[in-house]
Formats: sequence, structure tokens, C-alpha cells
Amino acid sequence: MAITLANPEGLPEVGLYRQVSVATGSKLVFMAGQVALDADGRKVGAGDFAAQVEQCYLNVGTALAAAGATFDDVVKLTVYLVDWTPDKMPLFVEGVARAAEKLGTTPSAPLTGIGVAALAEPGLLVEVEATAVIE
Repeated sequence: MAITLANPEGLPEVGLYRQVSVATGSKLVFMAGQVALDADGRKVGAGDFAAQVEQCYLNVGTALAAAGATFDDVVKLTVYLVDWTPDKMPLFVEGVARAAEKLGTTPSAPLTGIGVAALAEPGLLVEVEATAVIE
């Protein structure tokens, strides 16, 4: 595998992801941020934060598969969250867990969450982008 994930000594251990990702593969995969739209462009989970997180992660999985990659190849996730407050964390974790179950994997690459005022379309609550490395 081209990716090694770690929680180095001296950094806090976070259950949802690892602090560091070391990539040794030769092909980089970049994707646009994925939002809660289905394959037909319809919004999924109107007003439902967890459902939108789930759809975003499923869309990332689809984009990765198209590039010949999986979540095991992801070196970095960036998540944009509309009107983020810490009390939404359980809903975020729920959405990731539901997607992980459907995908048969546990996304644990380093993750940066960024609270934003809005996304490209009204009603979208979450956007997830990933970078992957494959052999």
C-alpha cells in the first residue's frame, strides 16, 4: 500500500482520523469538492446534516473508484461545513459511519474541517474533497 497513517507521539490521538499521512505511491488523485448531490444532480438530505455528510463521502468514494483508488489511498480530506458548531460533531460522525458501512471501509486519513458561511448552492451543508496517492 502507498499510504501509511499515523498518530505520532506528542500529538493528540483523534478517534475520527490520523494526524499524519505518508504517501509513497506515484500517481496523485485530486478531486473537486463533493457535495450532497446524487448522480442525477438532485440534493440528498435536505436539512439533514448526517445524510448530507453520508452522501458527500459516498460521492468521494465514487470519484476515487473512477480514478482506480479507494479510501485506503486517501492522504488528506478537507471538509467544509456550513454554520459549523461543535454540537454538530455527532451528526458528522454518524454520516461518516453510515457511508463507511456502505463503502466497506473506515475513512481515517488526516482531516481538516473548516466552518463556512455557505457553499455553492443553497441548502448544501457539507462539501468534502480528497487527495489520494496510488501506485
